[in-house]
Amino acid sequence: MMANNVSEEANLRTPLLGSQVGSVRYNEIPYRPASAIGVPSTVVEPPNEYRSRWRSIRVMYLTMFLGSVTFTITMSSLWPFLLVLNPSTSASFLGWVVASYSLGQLAASPFFGGWSNFRSSSREPLTVSLLLTTFSNIFYMYLQSLPSHNDYYMILARGLIGFSAGNVAVVRSYISGATTVKERTSTMANLSIFQAMGFILGPVIQSALVPVGYPGLVESAGFHFNMYTAPAFFAVVVAVVNLLLLIFVFREHRVYHGDMTANIQGSDADDDTQISKSTDSVQNLDYKPDYVAVISTIFLFFIVLFIFTVFETIGTPLTMHMYAWTKAKATLYQGITLGVAGALSIVVFVVTKMVVQRVSERYLLFFGFCFCLGGMFVLIPWGDVLPPRGLAPINPQNSSETYSGMYALVEALTATDSPTIYAPENFNSEVGTQTDVTITAIPLGNTTTVYSPQGCPWNYDWCNYVPVIHIAQYFGATVLISIGYPMCNLLSYTIYSKVLGPKPQGLWMGWLTASGSLARTVGPIYVSQVYDLFGPQVTFGSCCGIVFLTLCFYLIVCKRLVPFSCKETSLPRFGGSEQHRVA
Repeated sequence: MMANNVSEEANLRTPLLGSQVGSVRYNEIPYRPASAIGVPSTVVEPPNEYRSRWRSIRVMYLTMFLGSVTFTITMSSLWPFLLVLNPSTSASFLGWVVASYSLGQLAASPFFGGWSNFRSSSREPLTVSLLLTTFSNIFYMYLQSLPSHNDYYMILARGLIGFSAGNVAVVRSYISGATTVKERTSTMANLSIFQAMGFILGPVIQSALVPVGYPGLVESAGFHFNMYTAPAFFAVVVAVVNLLLLIFVFREHRVYHGDMTANIQGSDADDDTQISKSTDSVQNLDYKPDYVAVISTIFLFFIVLFIFTVFETIGTPLTMHMYAWTKAKATLYQGITLGVAGALSIVVFVVTKMVVQRVSERYLLFFGFCFCLGGMFVLIPWGDVLPPRGLAPINPQNSSETYSGMYALVEALTATDSPTIYAPENFNSEVGTQTDVTITAIPLGNTTTVYSPQGCPWNYDWCNYVPVIHIAQYFGATVLISIGYPMCNLLSYTIYSKVLGPKPQGLWMGWLTASGSLARTVGPIYVSQVYDLFGPQVTFGSCCGIVFLTLCFYLIVCKRLVPFSCKETSLPRFGGSEQHRVA
């Protein structure tokens, strides 16, 4: 009994993110012959099988990373490209475009996960999903060539790309089954890092493609290659590379931890019988995780993805409205901003994995949410300086970028008692500088003039009274969110894997994936609708309220967010098994 308590106490001190992969010896890893799905833990894993298993795991890292890149590589250019397809579109429609990706992933995650379980294969659903990624991005490249309803076809294209990203559930399920319990935490943490890096680094690639310009290298009725379609071409290339690695490098591996299978295996049993018993023993292991802790962690993961998606979705239209940036400038600057945020996040990942050796991951998760709360609070506009206003057509019924006749400024810009207006498109101008505006009405007759509206849209009422978000505010909030998001993403994900216990986690990982997809569906729709109607004050103020309530909820449940084997006897657990509590 004393030995067991010592073992449990040692396990309690083991950090969730501690990397143990490099220290595992070959004879501690159960061996899986090339044709088997699972094997007993009493067989030694040869070095070649060990290397093959980890090559396959690294292919899964790459698959997760590229899937995240595919989601974010067009994020900073979605709004400008949507304006190209339909100049009369609104920010609320952008919310549906962004949400369509996550809605597709939400529907596909259980589909691909069920396929993987039914066929006992990860390769098949992954191959189909990568093929769908390729064809969906090709469809995205040809949106400009379609004769009509291009903006609605963009929703369809992004939805198909999102459906192909449902392979995330398969990736997580495979990682869960291809690692030992000792390896799983570190491997899951690395998988989370690759996913988060892909989310944040995707816009960097978009910024690198901005020099392609618009209308770009190829401009014809049948095909357009410009800075808006080039990211889709890049996604096609990486999907093909990923598909080749899946075909020629990836191998199916399945291992089980020794303490879960040794009690049901005999030395004279053949391999097939042992494999069957191993699988049955894992599936039928008599325990239940703490459902309160599991569901609470899923909710926390949902909020983490919700906050980041809100920030990422509204970034480009927000900067175009607040600073009168052009589409090309907003795409470039937003890509660079998120790229710097990505570099900062990488530093945060490294620091977190070091600090977690000494500080409880539950405390770090709390601090991560505090950073997110600070970022949303900083984004709330204040002061009496209004954003620059866009020009409005004389005939508001004509919502195209191409107008006939002359233009007029909206009333807020011409009023003699209007507050100070931020100088548009001047990065060096100080907020508060009075800008003199002289308007000369030139009758153009039947001449057609092409004009791209810049600044806060003339038809947004809140532009008359909501202050501008200072550029320092925006960059400061980006820094805070870039610190808080990776901390919360990484820690909630790894704590979740520990709370679940030693059972195969494929089904529960599917629910976690679904919660993230739901957040990326609800977030864009929410922020676009609220931003359209009420502006950034209500948008970011409401987000502050959401994060604050989440922090209150976290303080209530944080004591339950501990590894399954380290539950204390005094802690009541809904659905917990008595024999697995610490005596």
